[in-house]
Amino acid sequence: MKILETSQAPGAIGPYSQGYEANGFVFTSGQIPVDPATGAIPQGIAAQAEQSCKNVGAILAAAGAGYDQVVKTTCFLADMGDFAAFNEVYARYFTSRPARSCVAAKDLPKGVLCEVEAIAVK
Repeated sequence: MKILETSQAPGAIGPYSQGYEANGFVFTSGQIPVDPATGAIPQGIAAQAEQSCKNVGAILAAAGAGYDQVVKTTCFLADMGDFAAFNEVYARYFTSRPARSCVAAKDLPKGVLCEVEAIAVK
């Protein structure tokens, strides 16, 4: 097993890793829309979805994988009313159409509107 760590995604804010690589699989931790360079959180669901997807991509890249190798995602939304806008952004990144769960969460870390995690196969 290999812990994944990259400065291109936000650092873990708790006792966990950004991701893990094990037996040909890549597992990312849930990525909230924090800009890793500034620590800023963009406003609005579209901008937040964009940053969350970019953060997932950075962890995948640290493992030598890409969005096209993702087989499963789990997405968390603070408001299911944002579902359509979130999907518009998500679809630009996860073009291989991986299996997905998308659920509403009462609260997300730092009050963000979305969080995305992924499992990829190398």
